[in-house]
Amino acid sequence: MRTSHRTIRTALLVAAVAAASLSLTACGGDDAGAKDAGSARSSQSAAAPETTAAAPAASASASATAAGQDGASAAPAAAKTTTGSGGTSGGTSGGDGSETTKGAGSGAEAPACAHGDVKITAAKADEVPTEHIVLTATNTSGRACTLLGHPLIAFGDIQTAKDVPPVAKSRPAAPVVLDPGAPAYANVRISLGGVHEDNKVVKEFNVNLFAADGPAEGSVVVTAPAGGVAVDEAVAKTGYWTPELRNGADDF
Repeated sequence: MRTSHRTIRTALLVAAVAAASLSLTACGGDDAGAKDAGSARSSQSAAAPETTAAAPAASASASATAAGQDGASAAPAAAKTTTGSGGTSGGTSGGDGSETTKGAGSGAEAPACAHGDVKITAAKADEVPTEHIVLTATNTSGRACTLLGHPLIAFGDIQTAKDVPPVAKSRPAAPVVLDPGAPAYANVRISLGGVHEDNKVVKEFNVNLFAADGPAEGSVVVTAPAGGVAVDEAVAKTGYWTPELRNGADDF
């Protein structure tokens, strides 16, 4: 009986140890599982903010791309519209304005200058002896007028004086239109210089102008420079009216 009781106690003890081992193993497995589960939850929790942050970034990137595409497509459209409408409107108004201005300018011809429209003065040319004088006609009318042809000069009595012929090469290419206050010039040969028996001292002389159909009515009395000039009517010549004296054309 002693042997049997000892054997039974031993068996019970072994069974208890085995049960304890199994319990500890089970507990260890639960801890490991809990740890694994906890690690998984922690990983998911850590990953969640990254996923959340990435989503707005992707969304912002998509929005920026969309906005960029919309802006790029809208900007040329706006530029095209502005340029197109501005160009069309400016071109039309500019064209109309230019054509209107040109039409008015070409249609408004300045009338011929009359003797009362200009003041004529005479000055000796810069030479010794004096062979030329320069006439200056200044528009004093307050409006534009056209100075036609050449001066009609009479060195003496206007009814009997010899006509002073013009020099063809001095004719300007276009009519001389004088704005108010503007001058025109004519070079005039009065002698060949020196003392000659045919020279006569002239202290004043008459200058007439051309109208559209011939010599104008009336004349301007011009005072000779320096108290008088020696004139030889046989060699006297006049240049055409011109806005400025030109080398060559007005040298004779």
